[in-house]
Amino acid sequence: MSQKTMEYAKKLVEQMTLEEKISQMRYESPAIERLKIPAYNWWNEALHGVARSGVATMFPQAIAMAATFDEELVQKIGDVVSTEGRAKFEEYSGRGDRGIYKGLTFWAPNINIFRDPRWGRGHETYGEDPYLTAKLGCAYIRGIQGPDPEHLKAAACAKHYAVHSGPEAMRHEFDARVSAHDLYDTYLYAFKRCVKDAGVEAVMGAYNRVNGEPACGSKTLLQDILREQFGFRGHVVSDCWAILDFHEHHHVTKTVEESAAMAVNHGCDLNCGKAFMYLNRAYEQGLVEEKTITEAVERLMDVRIRLGMMEDYPSPYARIPYDVVECPEHIALSVEAAKRSMVLLKNDNQFLPLKQEKIHTIAVIGPNANSRAALVGNYEGTSSRYITPLEGIQEYTDGKIRVIYAQGCHLYKDQVEFLGEAQDRFKEAVIAAERADVVVMCLGLDATIEGEEGDAGNEYASGDKLGLKLPGQQQELLETIAAVGKPVVLTVLAGSALDLSWAQEHAGVPAILECWYPGARGGMAIAEALFGEFSPCGKLPVTFYEGTEFLPDFMDYSMAGRTYRYTDAHILYPFGYGLTYSQIHYSDAGADKADSDMAEPVTVRVNVENRGNYPVHETVQVYVRYKERKAYDPGYQLKGIQSVALECGEKKAVSITLSPRDFALISEDGKCLVHPGDYEIAVGGQQPDARSSSLTGQTVSRLLVRKMGKTIEVEY
Repeated sequence: MSQKTMEYAKKLVEQMTLEEKISQMRYESPAIERLKIPAYNWWNEALHGVARSGVATMFPQAIAMAATFDEELVQKIGDVVSTEGRAKFEEYSGRGDRGIYKGLTFWAPNINIFRDPRWGRGHETYGEDPYLTAKLGCAYIRGIQGPDPEHLKAAACAKHYAVHSGPEAMRHEFDARVSAHDLYDTYLYAFKRCVKDAGVEAVMGAYNRVNGEPACGSKTLLQDILREQFGFRGHVVSDCWAILDFHEHHHVTKTVEESAAMAVNHGCDLNCGKAFMYLNRAYEQGLVEEKTITEAVERLMDVRIRLGMMEDYPSPYARIPYDVVECPEHIALSVEAAKRSMVLLKNDNQFLPLKQEKIHTIAVIGPNANSRAALVGNYEGTSSRYITPLEGIQEYTDGKIRVIYAQGCHLYKDQVEFLGEAQDRFKEAVIAAERADVVVMCLGLDATIEGEEGDAGNEYASGDKLGLKLPGQQQELLETIAAVGKPVVLTVLAGSALDLSWAQEHAGVPAILECWYPGARGGMAIAEALFGEFSPCGKLPVTFYEGTEFLPDFMDYSMAGRTYRYTDAHILYPFGYGLTYSQIHYSDAGADKADSDMAEPVTVRVNVENRGNYPVHETVQVYVRYKERKAYDPGYQLKGIQSVALECGEKKAVSITLSPRDFALISEDGKCLVHPGDYEIAVGGQQPDARSSSLTGQTVSRLLVRKMGKTIEVEY
């Protein structure tokens, strides 16, 4: 928003009738021809590529991007997405096609905190950590929107505001009760950063209530916090049909007119749904003033102007050619992102990479081995080509190794064929394994059972998971194939944590590779990882637990006992963990000052060296913990990341500066405070926890910095 474009917007809106203004507040906004305002549909998706609009480059799902811990890479992906989105928009609109999924307002990224591994939509997010989510969310937004706020390439939208991460089946009626501490410590941080640091143009409200107020009509969230505290100047859009929930499910209003008025009066400008069709009646009933409607429409017109939709304010991006859509350079970036996202969870005795010259026959087994659905996750577009793990291995080996395939079992049902008997593909899988030198098993989930209420099937509670076990017959299939006696490499295609305890502990499964939903051509990246064309070097953006019986109730929004920040119990694979084929060495860690004034930054320095035989992108991680913290405060918190490219034998000096905000803790009443005293700083390639050390055989460097003075409040 700029003074110039806002003045233009005001001039446009002052010429509109009340009915015309209201018409522009619905996601299907009709043309106002006398003012030369074209029709526009605000609803478009771009979670990991331009979605639902035909062919586009399909990148790995958001949770996979998070595993790269790489802001620069994520910003490049966002830039490609908006480039393709702009090219498609210009061609579509030039041909009079202004329908749904054809616009420039992308309802992404999803920056909700993946607080519980049972939540079905967690794979749309950047994981469980507020700091990492904020860094990557801001990077994606910068890529989407471009460098010039007066001429947006496209508009990003931070969603779902706020305190939303399940349960999906109850989201239209659920009241998320949350303390002031958890609200500011966990749930709002990424939204603040996306507003303040990245200038995100839009924010989407959530379906649920938060402490009694519906999120899309909450005075606390939208007015007091988003507009006043965070200084947000863009527009707010409701989640789709969420405003009808006010009276139909939340019962905070009695009529649709009251619901529409509550939303607009408290700061919601745009309605995905039908509730704002009743705004005129709400006005006639005295429930909303025309001045409030006018202000909302001015914000909406402002972004349309900056996107270049008005004749006399053209966009510098209008000439991006359609030829960029799924061009070779964009496809290459997608495959590179898939490679960078993979997390090597287990590799006993350096079993991986596989050596072609020592293998005659390989069996590729599992419901995700030849599944396109397991490549792309949800909110996906269309690729001109898909490469599954099976196809990737076949293409990579190119006839030099015999590749045998068996589905083994259905993703979650007891049988594959409709009239088949239980385990109707088990024996085929055993036959394949018996004839192989090594077995690659492709297990996990896909978005048909892990996703959004209304999209995913009901086997997993409207998209949520009831537990962390491999679904259906998959665990039994894994154990059956391992019993054959051939070494098993487990590749997991899923968007969330699973309990892989059996595979981790079983010697017959010497290697486990977490592949997430790796994008349309992800199968080739998986094959190249298995055969050592590159080293996996991703890190986990979520904690993998030993089951759910140790977790708090899914419906409890307190952070106590959740994520690495608030628990270290019953952890299978920690947040920030990931192995490589190489050997990384850290040395000479230090801080530029041992004692620091309260408002001073502290710079941490460390040398990182690649002593192995594979180039890597090593994620340097810095964690901070206040020694005198209270019971409700988190433990170690990620406060610095840097992705460092290292060739074999290369050594680099890395420095990461911690601001006073990075030392701050959130008080019980939501204040952001830096306290005097000792702070422990850990720097290395993993968390400073015992489980990470036992899995990697590595430790981190620990530093001590003392903050001197009195407690101060810093900007949140």
